[in-house]
Amino acid sequence: MEFTAIVDAKARHQAACAVVGVYEDGDPGKAALHIDKQMGGWIARLLKAGDFSAKLGESLLLPTPAGAAAARVLLIGLGGRAAFGRKPYRKALQSAAQALGKTAAADATVYLALEEVADLDAHYRARAVAEIFCAQLYKIPDLKTGAKPKAPRLTSVSVAMADARAMKSAAEGLRIGQAVGGGLALSRDLGNLPPNVCTPTYLGSRAQALAKEFSSIRTRVLDASGIKALKMGAFLAVTQGSHQPPRLIVCEYRGAKQGSAPVCLIGKGITFDTGGISLKDPPAMDEMKFDMCGAATVLGALRAVAELKLHINLVVIVAACENMPGGGAVKPADIVTSMSGQTVEILNTDAEGRLILCDALTYSRRFKPAAVIDVATLTGACVIALGNHFSGMMSNDEPLAEELLSAGVRADDRAWRLPIGEEYADQLKSNFADIANVGGREGGASTAASFLWKFAKDLPWAHLDIAGTAWLSGAQKSSTGRPLPLLVDFLVRRASGV
Repeated sequence: MEFTAIVDAKARHQAACAVVGVYEDGDPGKAALHIDKQMGGWIARLLKAGDFSAKLGESLLLPTPAGAAAARVLLIGLGGRAAFGRKPYRKALQSAAQALGKTAAADATVYLALEEVADLDAHYRARAVAEIFCAQLYKIPDLKTGAKPKAPRLTSVSVAMADARAMKSAAEGLRIGQAVGGGLALSRDLGNLPPNVCTPTYLGSRAQALAKEFSSIRTRVLDASGIKALKMGAFLAVTQGSHQPPRLIVCEYRGAKQGSAPVCLIGKGITFDTGGISLKDPPAMDEMKFDMCGAATVLGALRAVAELKLHINLVVIVAACENMPGGGAVKPADIVTSMSGQTVEILNTDAEGRLILCDALTYSRRFKPAAVIDVATLTGACVIALGNHFSGMMSNDEPLAEELLSAGVRADDRAWRLPIGEEYADQLKSNFADIANVGGREGGASTAASFLWKFAKDLPWAHLDIAGTAWLSGAQKSSTGRPLPLLVDFLVRRASGV
């Protein structure tokens, strides 16, 4: 999809389709006023007759409108003008993308970014167009043998702005939004693939493919012997019940001067999680293919950063393996030695994500990072606490926590801060090892993060628990790619020094 910012406040641009907003109670949007004049008052007559209510998200296609510069006009309901803000704007864009995808239009001019949206400047209004259009037109990689649905014909979108200054800001927003869209497509594809395809080895091959696509990325993939040489005993304990070999994937992006401290992103890459010996209940176990969405997200963020050529150094670390039962699987009461040298008593083999992440955190120290952020579908407790709306965020660094929370607000991919500390770490005390991997049901998301906190001492570190936001269930079952928009916004700000 190609996105372009243009100056066209009076809706005169020729296109296969013009997308204009209309408010309720016969209140036309900025572009709708001009197009209505070109069409001799057709839109006004529709509104007066009640044929288009303009409720938020409603759409109506006007084919071959006489007098208009565009071959089609797509009306999008914006709801009440007084209530038109960030969320209604995004919903209007989603409706526009869905409706355009059903037409034969190969190009379109979107005029919705001309409307005033509280707290969204031209940059973010345009960025939202690119992100939402890419997301709405995304297709799940299915393995069905029947006829595939036809791909949308839409390949080019122009975003109209009021003047040259707004156009320049919008162009940068579109550039970032398109990169986010590309990163989301990669991360969603990886999450949606079946676990017999998306194995740890496959994740490694996709990371290597990124290095071939972008010369700024260097990728190394370590096998079981390489992981063993690093003395990652906690990581190896999780994988020992599986026939699929583990992989430690390390990608380095160099966009800043050599020696500049990198940001490290760590992704949980459990390509299938049965729970191990502590076997999960059968219902919805198929969704445990999504337990590698943290890995998928950080690889997608890496792709977006490389496409944007950000002036930042970035290291992406993915610990990838399966968590399976079997004669060789790790058992409750086993004690393992982590890369840090700390011993861990494994009381529940389904608390495996923290085991692979603690070794990845220790490994990240060799890069002397400016910040470390791990991303993981870590706990069901986080879903209970926050539902599917917010990602959980815990941190030992106040400025880093504020950066991430603010990035989530800007990107409409919000996180909510949850507590960590000695109170929760005390629940992880063991009679037999330095630390246990679980501490009871109470405060489960915080005890899991506090386990990681024990391995992140002296690192500026944050943890994003995405168990509730990484995928959708039910009829819309699929990966969401979250929190990639948050991460990219954070990295863009870091790179700009703002």
